[in-house]
Amino acid sequence: MKKSLLFIASCLCATPAFSQSSVTLYGIIDTGLTYSSNEGGSHNIKEDDGINYGNRWGLTGTEDLGRGLSAIFQLENAFSLGTGKQELGGLFGRQAYVGLRDQTFGTLTLGHQYDAGSDFFISTCLGLGACATGYGGHIGNLDGQLYGLRLDNSIKYQSPNMKGVEVEALYAFGNTAGNFHQNSGYSGGVSYTGGPVYAAAYYTRINNPNSFNGVDPYGQLGVTSLLGKSVATVSANGTVSDPYASTPLNLDSKSIFGGGVSYTLGNVTAKVNVVDTQLKGFGQTATLRVYEAGALYAFSPALHGIVDYQYSKLESVHWNQFSVSLNYALSKHTSVYAGTDVLQAHGANAVIGDSFEPSSNGHQMDVRIGMVHMF
Repeated sequence: MKKSLLFIASCLCATPAFSQSSVTLYGIIDTGLTYSSNEGGSHNIKEDDGINYGNRWGLTGTEDLGRGLSAIFQLENAFSLGTGKQELGGLFGRQAYVGLRDQTFGTLTLGHQYDAGSDFFISTCLGLGACATGYGGHIGNLDGQLYGLRLDNSIKYQSPNMKGVEVEALYAFGNTAGNFHQNSGYSGGVSYTGGPVYAAAYYTRINNPNSFNGVDPYGQLGVTSLLGKSVATVSANGTVSDPYASTPLNLDSKSIFGGGVSYTLGNVTAKVNVVDTQLKGFGQTATLRVYEAGALYAFSPALHGIVDYQYSKLESVHWNQFSVSLNYALSKHTSVYAGTDVLQAHGANAVIGDSFEPSSNGHQMDVRIGMVHMF
């Protein structure tokens, strides 16, 4: 026993002699004022935070293990600035993983992690509507363009950059005894960066989507029927009955396939993407398809503007959405922004992104003024 304790102690004491490690604390704070034209029949003016960027603080760490190999980790918390409350269901609800990174072979991590769409689309603002005011992601945010999709109990591989090409693959275990399929998921994608061009494509499937990956058809899309099933009722006086507001619709799966291209010419960066979100349940399938085109113009190194348009279609419903914004950097860490989103729904009550209560009709608009500080 004494020999074992001495061996462990000697290993712990010797560690600093052959490795170097570092831990970094970081965070983002986003807040501002928002006007919405119609939420359940009334306009609203409110303080709203975590919009253009989700409010967060986190820790990242790395330890050099030698010969190009490093141990890494990331723990990231989500919170509301307005209430001080923790969000996304846990202390590190945004991200929590640990793994190994090799300069030649790539990175392997395990934990609570983003899918390929979050890594290849959101981190590059390939969908510009979500990066304008922060509200104007794809309709309903079913594909996670606003906040990203996270998969629990996942193992993820990310390749090194191979002449501009990067590849990613992820598998999420359902952790259900006797049913390997239930609550599981997987994701994969590829991106290319070369000169003025950036292109990416990905596929993500989530079986039995629930919690933050679940679907509330009326609350997110403003529809009262989906997959041949009544999912909400709206009375003549505007009273809404939405049984899936707190418990998501019991779907078999949610699958997302997306592709997009970005091209920079001088001060202008044009971006286009198409994303299909397929919902399966009750013996039927429905596909939400979003076509998006936008442009970012850099007026100066500190000032840029965004213009974006989206056309979306699901079953007999379709939407048109416009977004415009300006962002001005006061410093390396602090910026201010302002913008508006306008949505017109045909065959549903309008709801921009997944950010407001549905309108009492097919029209909804927001105006946002905010600031962001990064540390």
